[in-house]
Amino acid sequence: MELLNRLQLLWARLGVALVLFGMPLDVFAAVEKETGLDMPRDVSLDGHRITWLINITMWFLLILFVLMVAWMAVAMFKHDESHPAQYDHGDAGKQIAVAMTISGVIFLVVDGNLYINAMKDLDEVFWNFKEIDSNPDTVRIEINAHQWAWDMRYAGPDGQWNTADDVVTLNDMRIPVDRPILIQLTSSDVIHAFNVPNARVKTDAVPGTVNPLWFQISEVGEYDIACAEHCGSFHYKMKGLMTVLSQEDYEAWLEESSHQSALAYNPDDADSHWGWPWKEL
Repeated sequence: MELLNRLQLLWARLGVALVLFGMPLDVFAAVEKETGLDMPRDVSLDGHRITWLINITMWFLLILFVLMVAWMAVAMFKHDESHPAQYDHGDAGKQIAVAMTISGVIFLVVDGNLYINAMKDLDEVFWNFKEIDSNPDTVRIEINAHQWAWDMRYAGPDGQWNTADDVVTLNDMRIPVDRPILIQLTSSDVIHAFNVPNARVKTDAVPGTVNPLWFQISEVGEYDIACAEHCGSFHYKMKGLMTVLSQEDYEAWLEESSHQSALAYNPDDADSHWGWPWKEL
């Protein structure tokens, strides 16, 4: 029995150690192989807004954590065995007023600041789809998520969707650098979540619904696309690659891919005609 108790205590201590020392590595682990324990580097136009929100949230949580631990430490050492127990239900008017005042200040300073900045960024940037859609430089992509891959479609030179010159790829999204990328996203089976950590964007792919998202990448390179919603037993395999090209390389790839698609087009292959008319935003 004593041996069992010791094993249980050892297991509990091991669990605490994993929480304290293992969790930060998981939380800050980068999708790509990058140095340090920080988040994946931001290579997008507006990702810094999300990075700021995450960082300021972490600082607020750290401050509150330190205060609470300090409070408990003082109580633990001050109220030892020699201190007589005093029972208090905390329902006195003064106690309630103090608790409400402290809670209100924390709420206004922390939550109010985060809420105001978050809503400002959403309205001015991340949900500003109409302005992006009207921009002639915007690249438009339709993405159909399914277990366990991303189907991606670009309209060909005719500018129409679901035609012979469409470029259709699997887990392979190629975009030009320094141009807005507007995506319309859906799913053909369960809920998925299109996530590009290096761009700080993530949006759910919901069956029967077309959800938009946009971003702009400022560095040529290759970046991972992940599914951020558990979508089944092979969720871990649902990984795509976003390749950011120069404008010249992107146009050359799009032209050649469109030509190859037109050659291989089969009007009787109904499963490949999953695109939809571009929805006005």
